[in-house]
Amino acid sequence: MTNLKRKGVEDILFENKKINADQLSAIRLERVNTGREIEDIIISRKYATPSDIIFAKSILYSIPVANLSDLNLSPQILELVPESVAKKYTVIPLLSEGGFLEVAMSDPLDLEIIEYLEKKTGLTVKPQIALKSEIVKVIATQYSRSIGEDVSRALEEVGPTKIEEQIKDINKVQEVIRDAPVARIVSAILELAVKSRASDVHIEPTEDKTRIRYRIDGILQEKLTPLPKTVHGSLVARIKILSGLKIDEKRKPQDGRFRIKVGEAETDLRVSTLPTVTGEKVVIRLLKDESKSLMLKDLGLRGMALKKFEEALLKPHGIILVTGPTGSGKTVTLATALSKINTVRVNIVTVEDPVEIRIQGVNQVQINPAAGFTFASALRAFLRQDPNVIMVGEIRDGETAELAIHASLVGRLVLSTLHTNSAAGAIPRLLDMGVENFLLASTLRVVLAQRLVRRLCPHCKEAYKAPPEMEKTIKETLGSDLESQLKYFSKDESLPDKSGNSFFSEKVSKNKKTVELFKPKGCDKCMNIGYIGRTGIFEVMPETDKITKMILERKSAEDIEKVARDEGMLTLIQDGFLKVLEGTTTIEEVLMVARE
Repeated sequence: MTNLKRKGVEDILFENKKINADQLSAIRLERVNTGREIEDIIISRKYATPSDIIFAKSILYSIPVANLSDLNLSPQILELVPESVAKKYTVIPLLSEGGFLEVAMSDPLDLEIIEYLEKKTGLTVKPQIALKSEIVKVIATQYSRSIGEDVSRALEEVGPTKIEEQIKDINKVQEVIRDAPVARIVSAILELAVKSRASDVHIEPTEDKTRIRYRIDGILQEKLTPLPKTVHGSLVARIKILSGLKIDEKRKPQDGRFRIKVGEAETDLRVSTLPTVTGEKVVIRLLKDESKSLMLKDLGLRGMALKKFEEALLKPHGIILVTGPTGSGKTVTLATALSKINTVRVNIVTVEDPVEIRIQGVNQVQINPAAGFTFASALRAFLRQDPNVIMVGEIRDGETAELAIHASLVGRLVLSTLHTNSAAGAIPRLLDMGVENFLLASTLRVVLAQRLVRRLCPHCKEAYKAPPEMEKTIKETLGSDLESQLKYFSKDESLPDKSGNSFFSEKVSKNKKTVELFKPKGCDKCMNIGYIGRTGIFEVMPETDKITKMILERKSAEDIEKVARDEGMLTLIQDGFLKVLEGTTTIEEVLMVARE
């Protein structure tokens, strides 16, 4: 009787000269001795690549290899296999034709998955084989690309009559909208916001359409084409239901919040509605839990500025101020600072309007002016809560400033924000609010001013020689003694050259004949914008004997800043220019924000 041995992957590889005879013998021997899978042995010994194994399986099982390059799948194809199913089973639909559905699978012999897909789609599945990593990548790109088309298709199903019925029957609107196509529109809008790294979504009614804009890295952009005005009422109603707002209240602004989950990431959404002459405008802010993943150096703080700020955080009492205009990242800086000092031995309480970033283990309180619960009344209550650290969202008036000073005098560390353009400007502002100069001089620990600039995409940024006028401006701004300014960064391990000043000596020294800058270009990694994310530029003014004396003498912000610079403080524009010379951002970004 003839003993017929069924071929395996290793045999196909050998026949196609992907492995040699010695390697084939070694694979079989290890298989017998260890019981390991053939594929694991081949990969671990690096005899062949995963692509070689896919090729061998294709021959072995007579199943074609899927071509996943340059795919542009239609929304209709992707709808046959929802994204959640595709991710769970690592499959991607490729073509539907004549009652058949071609799908790419990493394991085309998994009959349970094939049977499930056939029941779900009503089509006969014809599997093709592909690398699991390639399928995962295609799932991410194709389903994300189809979001815009999904909105358009959903809109086609929404008729004006149906919308009118939803709005008129307020008692049944939640039940109707849950299953209506408009729910898919809202989901797609929010999913696109998360995947685009947006901080805000603006849903704005005009006379004849609804415009949807996303704020990405501080810049508003239209990522979707305007929607018909007929769908606006249903969109707003759906969002109100999700955020627990009154659907029939359209005359007054409302605020609410809810949470969504996209993939494995959860995001808190803060919703604000505003009645306008053309309808209700909705702004949705996406609140990511940034305090968990960020450290102070991740924000852009470093060198001596970082050291002085961290030293102030470790002091048992006093006042730490973070200043800057709205949208300059003050809340993230304070949340990150609180996370750094948050331990079981420290009782931290915050009062905010509203609570934007939630920090585990911190007692966060939101003010309610309508109920008489203000920053000032919260501070009075806090002093009876045995706090070690108090964070006040913003010092807006003399009463709040006075109570913050009092809290620091009795042994608490107080952190707060102030709307001033510079670190030195915080001192005259507090004195104008009625704070006594001798109390401020004895409690102020550090003032940090900040702005946000967009980060250049590291994958596509382009270098260019700075024009003579710009080069002159940079050198004059950084000062004649550039090397002494660079002491701020001499121990910063985040710089490309860990030896410190040698990096700058090569790149930005005054003696260098040319100054090299960078500009955005745009690629797939940055959605063709040229920027990915934002970083901070900072000026940190710590307490010193000279600064304390100037507070007592009620000196102007200009005089205080001059002394602080003489003592080594880098200004916002100096810190920004150093980040420009590193290639972190552009000079246009720095000039746009540093001179606000």
